[in-house]
Amino acid sequence: MQEYIRMIEMIVILFIGLMNVYTCHLYYRDKQYSRTGQYRISERKLLQASFLFGGLGAFLGMRFFRHKTKHRKFQFWIPITAVFTVGVWAWLVSEVLQSI
Repeated sequence: MQEYIRMIEMIVILFIGLMNVYTCHLYYRDKQYSRTGQYRISERKLLQASFLFGGLGAFLGMRFFRHKTKHRKFQFWIPITAVFTVGVWAWLVSEVLQSI
């Protein structure tokens, strides 16, 4: 049973990592779309990705690509989702390391 739980925890850790890469990529793509005048990724989708454990990727995407940095709702929510994402990730990693 413990091995099964550890496997699920590791899958969730991997999911969080991939979700952050995906979210950062969304911010990059939306910035590129805004520069070229193409169809944009909605703010709702960007925030949803952030709330689905992509907060750190959103935070890094905002900083690296200087995207959505002046929008109040992004200034408020993204740091909160980043702290939450890092907290959940750190807790899961500590659980996995304790069970080894």
